[in-house]
Amino acid sequence: MTSPARPLLLHCCCGPCSTACVERLLAEGRACRLYFSNSNLDSEGEFNLRLENLRKVAVHYGLGEVQIDAYDHRGWLSQVSQVPGYAQCREGGARCAKCFAWSLSRAAQAAAAQGMNFATSLTVSPHKNSRMLLSIGAEHSHFEPYDFKKSDGFLRSLRLSRQLGLYRQSYCGCEFSRTASIERRT
Repeated sequence: MTSPARPLLLHCCCGPCSTACVERLLAEGRACRLYFSNSNLDSEGEFNLRLENLRKVAVHYGLGEVQIDAYDHRGWLSQVSQVPGYAQCREGGARCAKCFAWSLSRAAQAAAAQGMNFATSLTVSPHKNSRMLLSIGAEHSHFEPYDFKKSDGFLRSLRLSRQLGLYRQSYCGCEFSRTASIERRT
């Protein structure tokens, strides 16, 4: 008889992206806990809005309290500013890799402290490079390489977020992605 898989700490970027990920994990019989670590967000207001919507997901799926990593935008910015020309980097480039490394290292620490494995909901988005995310995650021994985008994960997340009435943001979260998003719309 095989032993059950370790509980999973799911790093969540937002409520909408987490929906299809949680649904899949629960369908696989995985015990999971939601972990919100998003110091990349350009304001505490955005942080709180996304957290509020993630809590709705937790309630919907009966997952209990969301574990929250303190908002530290200055610390995050000091990391991504190490990338030359970080403010002008294209979306998905070196700045994003540094951002992913920041968030996933914090998730790894939280998971290790609780004796859990971890994964990230970031892989559900077609706007995120799953190979990059999985490579960065693989630097941590207890990372599970879920690519939630597979099997129409993003499409499912869109449907579920509409069903649950969740706030869907129009940018990744940092001030650089917000600026790029505004420029694309004008």
